[in-house]
This record gives sequence, C-alpha cells and structure tokens, in this order.
Amino acid sequence: MGLLDNTTQQAYYQGNDHGNYQFTSLDDIITQFQIAYVGESKLISKIKRADISFFAQRALQELSFDTFKSCKSQEILLPPSLQMILPHDYVNYTKVSWVDSSGIKHPIYPTSKTSNPTKVIQEDDGSYAFPPGNPVLINQDFSEPFGPPWQKSTLVPTVDQLGSTNDSILVTNGELTFTQGVHNKWQKDKSALYYAYQKIDVSELNTIELSAKGTTAAAATNVTGGILVMGLIDFDPTGTNTLNYSGSPNYSELADPTTVNWLQTIDNENAYLEWLPGASAETKTLVEDSAIDVSNHNDVWVVITSKVDFSTPSTSDFVVNSIDDIVLTNTEVLNVLQTDTSTSTTWDNYKSNTPSENNNEDYEDDIYWKMKGNRYGLDPQHAQVNGSFYIDCKGGKIHFSSNISGQTVVLDYISDSLGTDKEMQVHKFVEEAMYKHIAYAIVSTRSNMPEHVVQRFKKERFAETRKAKLRLSNIKLEEITQILRGKSKQIKH
Repeated sequence: MGLLDNTTQQAYYQGNDHGNYQFTSLDDIITQFQIAYVGESKLISKIKRADISFFAQRALQELSFDTFKSCKSQEILLPPSLQMILPHDYVNYTKVSWVDSSGIKHPIYPTSKTSNPTKVIQEDDGSYAFPPGNPVLINQDFSEPFGPPWQKSTLVPTVDQLGSTNDSILVTNGELTFTQGVHNKWQKDKSALYYAYQKIDVSELNTIELSAKGTTAAAATNVTGGILVMGLIDFDPTGTNTLNYSGSPNYSELADPTTVNWLQTIDNENAYLEWLPGASAETKTLVEDSAIDVSNHNDVWVVITSKVDFSTPSTSDFVVNSIDDIVLTNTEVLNVLQTDTSTSTTWDNYKSNTPSENNNEDYEDDIYWKMKGNRYGLDPQHAQVNGSFYIDCKGGKIHFSSNISGQTVVLDYISDSLGTDKEMQVHKFVEEAMYKHIAYAIVSTRSNMPEHVVQRFKKERFAETRKAKLRLSNIKLEEITQILRGKSKQIKH
C-alpha cells in the first residue's frame, strides 16, 4: 500500500493537513526501527518498545536544536510594559523582529549591556536590611477588580431569591462588598452565607498580626443587621456550603465563628475578627499578645464571611456588608536577605530612556565611544536603529527597548518537538539520521556490546546528521547562482 494511505486529492485539498507528507510520525519511526534493527540475527536481538521510544524522543530533541528547520513563531503587539512572555514550549530563539506596515521584518538585536537583577532591600546607610517579611496578600486594599488569587463562594441562584436583584460579591469603590437579600430556600428571614478567600504562604513565618476595616448593615426596617467575620484557617474552603447557617439540613461550617476551626493566637484564642450589625468603617486588629501562630503551617487561607438577618421574611430589600484595608504583618525579623519583588532600577532605567542605537547623531554621540567627532571604534551591535532586547531567564520574559513600544513583535523560536503529539514528527530528509541516533544510543548503553560496533554507529550517526543538515539547508543552484552574480559588482565605501 502506498504511503498516501488511500487519501484522495479531494480529501487532501479540502482538509487542513496540508504539506504533511514531508513528515513521518515518531510512532512510525519507532515501529520501522523495530522492524529493521530488532530481532533474531539482527544487531539488537531484544529490546522493549518503551526503551526505543525514550531514545527516539531524545533523538528528536537533539535534532530539533540544531538540525531541523525551526517553524515556530509567535506574534504580539508589544504593550507599554515592554515585555513579552516566553512561549510555553520555548527552548531558544532564532530571531526576534518587529514588523513594519509593509509586513517586512526588522531584526532586533540582543544586548548584553543590561539585565533585570534582583533588588536587595537596603537601609539608608546602604547596609542590607532584614525587616519583618510580610506574607504576600494580593490586592489587600481592593484597589483592583476582584479576581485571582482571591476566590469566592458560589452565589445562590436567582430562582431562590424573593427580590429582583442578584446577590453579588465584587469590588466597589475600593472595597470588597457583599450585596445580599432574603432567600426562600429555608426560614425566609436570612441571606445566604457568602465568603471570599485567598491562600497565602507562611512557610518562613512564626507569628503574624491581622487587621482590617469592616462595615456592616445596621438594623433598619426589614433588616435585623449584617455580620462580617474574617480570620485564618488551615484548610481550603472551596465548596463550603453557603446555604442555611442556622441549622440542619444545610448547616454551613463557616456560619458560627465560635465553632469554626480557626488558627490559634499565641494566647490560645481563635484567630478571627468579627463586625456586628451597624459597624461603620471600623478597624479591628489581632496584634501583639493576640498575634496568630503559623509556625506549624506552610500555607493558610484568609477567609471573609458575610451574612444578613432580616426581620421581614418577604422583603425584597438588598443590603451591603463591606471590608477593606486588610493587613497581614509578620511580627519577627527574618534571618534571610530580603529582596524587592518589584522591577529593578536597572530595568526601569533601560525601558524609560531612548536606546543608544537611536541616540546617534551621525554616530558622534554614541555612548560607547566618547571621542566626539570620530566615527571609528563604533560597536557594530549598536550601529542600528531597530532596537534591542534581552531575555530575563528567571522571570521568563523578553524585555525590549522603549523604541519598540506599540510595534508588532515576532519571535521565531526553537522547541524540542515534544510539546504535543502533532509535533512529534520527523522530516523525511532526517529519517535515516533518526534511526542512527536511536541505534547508537541503544548500543552505547549496553554493557556487552563490542566497542568497535559502538564506534561504527557513532560514525554513522555523525555522517547521517551531517547529510540531514545539508538536505535541510535547502540550497538551490539557481538561487546560489543569482546571489553570486551580484558579487561581481564593485563595493563602494
């Protein structure tokens, strides 16, 4: 049977798998290797398919790095942050460019003259600081919209509400607000019990202090009042019941703060704050002797619960509880060097200034050559106006110079061809090289294999890889001839 496997021309041209005949799947490579190299009276008498698969994948990785043509690319519109996140299957880049209005790529050159180093926190006299290391609580003042890492409970469906407006948990005017109404799921005089929470890392801390500013609904017509509770727990509250908080059958384990399994303070009290009905922007704290003991925990959860009691079961009123300015503070000085997680001064200066390659008046003002009026000694990597970039390996981002802001940036990069099943294929120009790579890997790892056989396959692997590179270089005689015609022209200086 032919390799086209009965694929008709109509099926090919109307399908989406165009140009794929030039490739052979890795699974076929493994099967064909078994047929040709494994068996009685053959070089490899016996081997597991899993072993062949491992060596085949390693061969595919190695050949992807310097033999295969790189077809992977990614295009973005460079944001004001001047940063591009590296692709999830990125191994190395081949070219970084920006694209003009004609669709022509302009290469951007790497710079080795800057970076984004870790910024050490220092005292005013320059000595290294060892301040209390505060646990990281994201969006603690709710200056940003509600979202991860903050999570929230599921809102009770509208069908259970007597009112016409949905309950909500969102950030309003810089506060986390719980808008709640009566629900007829149970006793008809209570809201649902809603909660918001965030996981924090306390692995390097022993005790922490907690404070927040809360506002609760006051008693009024139809409303008995609202109650807010905030504290620290050592379990993930995801999926905790939000319904009846007054008794069975739908009792919520977060409803009664006196029975919740809170963390303990150093004086053995439950680590939570409570705002009763009518609190108006009231700040509450757990500090000093009431600091929270987290010495035996790596991760804890800050959880905020809200509920409202109504005096009129049939009301359609909706009332609001809110919380703001949550502060978690470590009470002890850490014994490890503290660093600033924000951007470094080096990166801030690099992105805020006109790059040197765009700051040359006939090259006279080049910052890498201070002799005014002379153009010799210019560093060629800066003798261009396309801009520059560097890769922050720790942060996994590409940082660009300021003159590329707002441009369409294209990253051509290399992967290892193992990211997805569809990628795990081999160009037919490299098929024989794959067999030699697998064979050499197998024979070189066997203890009873004669050394001359190992060396033979090593030479064959080298020869086939070299042949594959020549084939994939895609050299065409007519194209070379046309290029060489231009070499007869005089080069003017």
